[in-house]
This record gives sequence, C-alpha cells and structure tokens, in this order.
Amino acid sequence: MIRRYSEPFKLKILAELTTGKHTKSELCKLYSIAPTTVNEWIKKYNRKDLMNTRVKVETKDEISRIKELQKEIEQLKKLLLKKDLDALVLGSHLEVAAEDLGYKSVAELKKKVKHKA
Repeated sequence: MIRRYSEPFKLKILAELTTGKHTKSELCKLYSIAPTTVNEWIKKYNRKDLMNTRVKVETKDEISRIKELQKEIEQLKKLLLKKDLDALVLGSHLEVAAEDLGYKSVAELKKKVKHKA
C-alpha cells in the first residue's frame, strides 16, 4: 500500500524532528511512517542536518589525538576541582578568622582589611 502525505504534514514531521523532542525512530512509530520515507523528505527539503550522521575515526593520528584530548579534559577537570576546593578552604579559613577576630561576617572582615590597605 502506497501512502501519500501532504506537504504540510511532511514539513510538520521535519519541524518536530528539528525540535529534538523526539528521535526519528520515535516519530516514525508515532505517525506510522517508514524511516526511509522520512529520509526522503529530509533529502527533498535539503535538511541534511536532520540525517543521522556518524563520524568514523580511522587513522592512528585521529585516535591518538582523541586520547590526548581526553587526557587533557581529565586534567582540566582535576584542576577545576582543585581550584573549587582551594576556594572552599579559603572561604572556611576566612570564616574562622572573622569569627576569631570578632567580626560578624567575612564581608565585614574584608571591608576592614581594604580600608587599612
């Protein structure tokens, strides 16, 4: 059985696909449309951005570059975590210092330090 779809219906499906709320397969099931039909509409309306594209990494250079970038990401995550922890520790030290020196808050302590400088 051949089904004919109206232009507005085709554009509606592509618009829904664009929003990202549903995957292509989900939309196909929801509206009982063959995935190949949706692919034809994507080509017809020049919406290659909606095609499921995969990047295949084949060369050793690409693989080693990806591994290097993954290591760099991990290092940056660790540095960011350390920076956050350092800031947390500094904040704690300032709270203790403010309390020990009789200030109501760290902000009050900082204000006094700035005026003396």
